Amino acid sequence: MLKEFKEFAMKGNLVDIAVAFVMGAAFNKVVAAFTGGIVSPLVGLIFNTDFKDLKWVLQEGTLNEADEIVGEVAVLYGDFITNLLDFIIVAFVMFMLIQGITRMKRKEEPAPAAPSGPSEIDLLIEIRDALKK
Repeated sequence: MLKEFKEFAMKGNLVDIAVAFVMGAAFNKVVAAFTGGIVSPLVGLIFNTDFKDLKWVLQEGTLNEADEIVGEVAVLYGDFITNLLDFIIVAFVMFMLIQGITRMKRKEEPAPAAPSGPSEIDLLIEIRDALKK
C-alpha cells in the first residue's frame, strides 16, 4: 500500500499541480502587494483618501477609551474592490500563461505523415482503367 501511494504521489501530474499551487500562492501575495502598495495609493489620489479605507457606514459607532470605534456597521467596499483587482490581475496573468502554453504545444505537434501507398487519385485511376477493360 505504501508503494502504491508513493507511485501515486510521484506521478508527474500531481507533482506539477503541487508546484503550481505553491507558485500561485506566492504570485497572489505579489499581486496583493502590487495592488495594495501601488494601485490603491494611485486610485486613492483620485478619491483623496486611502483606497482600502473606503466604506459605506450603515450605523455609526462610538469611541472607547483606546480611541477605537466600537459598534460601527459598515460595508467595506474599498477592500472588496482591492481584492477584486487582485483577482482580475491573477486571472489575466493565468489566461496569458495558458495562451502561451497552448501556442507552444501547437508548434510542437508534428505535421501528419503522408499516407503510405497509392493516393486516392491513383486508386481512382486504377478503378477507371479496370472498368474500361
